Amino acid sequence: MASGKQDRINRLARVAGQVNGVARMIEQDRYCMEVLDQLQAIKAALAKVEAQVLRDHAASCVADAIASGDARDQQQKFSELIDLFERARR
Repeated sequence: MASGKQDRINRLARVAGQVNGVARMIEQDRYCMEVLDQLQAIKAALAKVEAQVLRDHAASCVADAIASGDARDQQQKFSELIDLFERARR
């Protein structure tokens, strides 16, 4: 999991660099479609990190709650996931 953590940190650092690059593009009055292409790339990169974090959550936090047999903890983890998916649909 540690290498996964570093992978996410590296990806987010690249996203930060992309965001800074887009800001420079806007300052330089670059063509709108070029800016929009970069924004799409940023969104895709963030979605990939989000998916990785979600997989980690399911593999560790949710799996631990299931293994524990604690119905309250299981319900909490389930509710958190439902809330996340509901927010994503908005």
